[in-house]
Amino acid sequence: MEPKDKTIVITGGARGLGLCMAEAFALRGANIALVDVDQSELARALDVCRTHGIDARSYPTDVSDESQVESLFAKIQTDFGSIDVLINNAGIIRDGLLVKGKAGVVEKKMSLQQWQAVIDVNLTGVFLCGREAAVKMIENQTAGVIINISSIAKTGNIGQSNYTSAKSAVAAMTVTWAKELAAHGIRAASIAPGFMATEILKDMKPQALENISQSIPLKRLGEPEEIAHAAVFIVENDYLSGRTIEIDGGLRL
Repeated sequence: MEPKDKTIVITGGARGLGLCMAEAFALRGANIALVDVDQSELARALDVCRTHGIDARSYPTDVSDESQVESLFAKIQTDFGSIDVLINNAGIIRDGLLVKGKAGVVEKKMSLQQWQAVIDVNLTGVFLCGREAAVKMIENQTAGVIINISSIAKTGNIGQSNYTSAKSAVAAMTVTWAKELAAHGIRAASIAPGFMATEILKDMKPQALENISQSIPLKRLGEPEEIAHAAVFIVENDYLSGRTIEIDGGLRL
């Protein structure tokens, strides 16, 4: 698919990887629908995208809320007339050990709230947005693309029972969608980033950041532009579907 003049919906689009992907598609002439819960950040992101001369609009939405998501895609359909690409990027972290203990004494355990908050956004949000995007694509008879952002943590990572469960499920769901939606000409793929140079990591202590970098075979963090490049590649390659592209500098968790 050629991105020019297509409508790209990006959840979690107000900052970080989401905004970087939005810019990459805006540079290629695509129209951008930015979705996020942070209205102030959305306004700034909107200005960034519009500098490239394309139609960009923002939609404050909680992707874990079914009624909000249904209204979101109806509004985007009305505003743009079509939905060609969805990038399910919105996500949160609520890290913690399943059970923290010492010398036979349990000090802390992951709360149900920690578990549910991540599952709600990182998995249910992906399901809801993917479902509604597919509805519009089928109704419009659009040969669309759905890109889900997974993580290399999908194989398991200490302190992330909630996050790894969601991200592994997202990767599996991508394969399912690719098989189910192919009959409608819709492709689905996912990207599994490694450690990326986004705001979350940049705020870490320098020594901790250095330790992470040294654990990566390429000895550096990934750049958001490298994830954006992968997203553009998926959209432009019409024979890619049902696969997860791991962008991690050679690191495997």
